[in-house]
Amino acid sequence: RCLGYFNRDKDQQVTVLVATSGDTGGAVANGFLGVKGVDVVILYPSGKVSDIQEKQLTTLGQNITALEVDGVFDDCQDMVKTAFLDADINRTLTSANSINIARWLPQMFYFFFAYKQVYKQHKEVVFSVPSGNFGNICAGIMAQKLGLPIKHFVASTNVNDTVPKYLASGEYHPKPSKATISNAMDVGNPSNFIRIQELFNNDLALLKAAFSSFSFSDDETREAMKNIYENSNYIADPHGAVGYLGLKKYGLQNEFGIFLETAHPVKFLDVVEEVLNVSVEIPLQIASVIDKQKEAILISSYQELKDFLNA
Repeated sequence: RCLGYFNRDKDQQVTVLVATSGDTGGAVANGFLGVKGVDVVILYPSGKVSDIQEKQLTTLGQNITALEVDGVFDDCQDMVKTAFLDADINRTLTSANSINIARWLPQMFYFFFAYKQVYKQHKEVVFSVPSGNFGNICAGIMAQKLGLPIKHFVASTNVNDTVPKYLASGEYHPKPSKATISNAMDVGNPSNFIRIQELFNNDLALLKAAFSSFSFSDDETREAMKNIYENSNYIADPHGAVGYLGLKKYGLQNEFGIFLETAHPVKFLDVVEEVLNVSVEIPLQIASVIDKQKEAILISSYQELKDFLNA
């Protein structure tokens, strides 16, 4: 993960306020762990991240505080957005998840690096991106706008299908997110989709010419994980499997397809080992936190977040 830099006075204390559906929060926590002058406050939905993801969020201590929100990711995200607009918050706030473009702009380079590896043999390339808050795929579209000749993008989602339904109907109806085995994509109102619309001048026909989006169930995701493992001996986590399904659904003709893998399978150990009947080696970074005691503060309203920030 690429974390955005921010400007601050030498003696100014800054609070990095982050809503996470599972993955970004752990990366931000480790990225800023022990950094002088920075406090990190991570909001995550109670019971809707994997056990290992939760350990990454809640066991580091020092300048990292985890707030366990009684709700879904969209509730966490709404609280963060409200805090940024609240003049009564007496802290200097910034963010490091995809609502801050400084986080996803560096992700453009992933698309350049991937394209560089295949363009001599394949002139027409399609990228399928597992999509929740749509920051990663937004970065890819920015790369395209800057000149990278990507033919088409596929935003692959789980059953949180706000964007696929919008492309089909032309009407945008965000809704509460549903819990799935690809939890980092459990987003009912993706923040970055409005940016994608702006990049295509809010022209639906123009958007659909370069961008597709498909939705897949947990059962379909499990079957994809099996197919990938049986055919390629590759252990895909549920998010990567959804990305694979997006390419299959798009229906490649003469194009070369690339799907993004966005999380290590160990973060979804129970799902991966049950579906594939394999043992996943636990990396040292995960082993160092897996037995630590969780420490989190339970909140259920924006007022509780505001009181915490002002305390």
